[in-house]
Amino acid sequence: MTDRLTATEMAASGMRAQAVRLRHVSENIANADTPGYRRKLVSFREEMDFGRKTGGVDVSPTRLDKRELPRIFEPSHPMADDEGYFQGSNVDLVVEVADAREAGRSYEANLRVFEQSRQMGSALLDLIRR
Repeated sequence: MTDRLTATEMAASGMRAQAVRLRHVSENIANADTPGYRRKLVSFREEMDFGRKTGGVDVSPTRLDKRELPRIFEPSHPMADDEGYFQGSNVDLVVEVADAREAGRSYEANLRVFEQSRQMGSALLDLIRR
């Protein structure tokens, strides 16, 4: 394998990373009302191959948001304690929607790079064959 990735491989790694991010965002949104649910987070880092930077992007292991869970007063809730409180979710829907839009746009940008790189490679092969 070469030291550097081709443009299509870099774009593909970006699309994979954003797809993971979108999956976590959708899980967070789906569980926004689940008592005790902690928001899932991922971050990106430069992809390494045998200790060398490749130019691609990799996703870190999934982390849980450490922010405190809100205490919700609802004495009739089945999970309420003796004081009538239960732990809610620390998912903020506004943040999740913004993250989803950003990840979607980043995915689309990587897809455009992937398609253009593939078209350029195809055009180059056509020139070589002539």
